[in-house]
Amino acid sequence: MSVATLIERKVFDAVPVAHFELENESHKHSVPPNSETHFKLVLVSESFTGMMPVRRHQLLYKVLADELAGPVHALALHTFTVEEWTARGGEVTQSPDCLGGSKHDPEFKA
Repeated sequence: MSVATLIERKVFDAVPVAHFELENESHKHSVPPNSETHFKLVLVSESFTGMMPVRRHQLLYKVLADELAGPVHALALHTFTVEEWTARGGEVTQSPDCLGGSKHDPEFKA
């Protein structure tokens, strides 16, 4: 089963979902082709009402702990209530392309 499918199943099992988008952004980073290491999750749920953004993220980190401890290197979270999502017009900003920084690059300095 793909990492994306695991993430989707766990999120849908954890919270009532009004809107869900999961984008594999691994191709924007210094990883092998067809990797599943970098994701952007847009999640709209009524369960976020009254919850600060950091608490929403903590909830999802707990739900996705196994994936974050293993194959997922980065997870960009965009979490909204239905009202927040509607006020935004149903849009989030695009993620920037990776600027490099791989420890395997000759110019990388830790």
